[in-house]
Amino acid sequence: MRRPTLSAPPILYGAYALAGLSLVWSGYAITDLINSGWFGLSVALAGDIGWITVMWAERKRLGGRYATVAGWVIALMVGALLVLHGILAHDLGQAIAGPFVVLVGKTVAQFALLAMQDPAALTAEQEAEINDVIRDSEYKARMHAAQLDQFDREAEATIARIKAEARVTLVRDDEDFRIGMERLEKRAAIERNSRIAIAPITAEQTPITHASTPEPSHPSQRREPAVTSVIADREQASIADLARDHVAIHPTNPPAINAICSLRPDAERDSVAAAVRRARQKLDGGLYR
Repeated sequence: MRRPTLSAPPILYGAYALAGLSLVWSGYAITDLINSGWFGLSVALAGDIGWITVMWAERKRLGGRYATVAGWVIALMVGALLVLHGILAHDLGQAIAGPFVVLVGKTVAQFALLAMQDPAALTAEQEAEINDVIRDSEYKARMHAAQLDQFDREAEATIARIKAEARVTLVRDDEDFRIGMERLEKRAAIERNSRIAIAPITAEQTPITHASTPEPSHPSQRREPAVTSVIADREQASIADLARDHVAIHPTNPPAINAICSLRPDAERDSVAAAVRRARQKLDGGLYR
């Protein structure tokens, strides 16, 4: 439901007329009192403009009691200057009529303001309460916006930290992969060098046939076998020991079988292969190659 629009009361026009008359009279009197030309006129206009401004503030209900007190103080000061002008001019009529115009204009303006007040308008306390609610809602809205901005900044910082940690993990994985490849290459090199090292060992263990020497015909002239050769025959490694040693050296069974057969030409290849398979089974935990 819309509120009815208030029409201007007739007293308002009287207040306008008195305000204009007061401006003219105070401007003339104060300018003549100061006797400084445009400077004196500016002083008079300052007082009149201040009076009108205070009236506008009272109309808008700004300042409360302070606006009303300020309006009356300005009116009384202008009236005092008009009284002083009449005294200095030795004119009792100007000393009385000058401030009378100002005070009447101010009084009529106050009644005009009262007549223009809306009966249904809110009181100053109610307006203040509404302003408090608006201020509180504005505070909450701006606080919520600030919290959202803070959340966005924290989210961006978290995302940046996750990306940095992911880059570190990627570099770590690359280094682990590189080191693993180097270890595989090193192991392959060790296996190749182990196969090459078998050849001298085989050559050293191969029986060497010396030039035939005439066997002495007399039994007393025959040499007894050296004690060291007998001990060497007794301490000769078994097929199982050789199989265990060469399985640890060779990654596959065929090279290990060949190396053992070269060291023990008296052994059967099938027996050597069986011993190598058993040793491989023990070494690899049951994994045959």
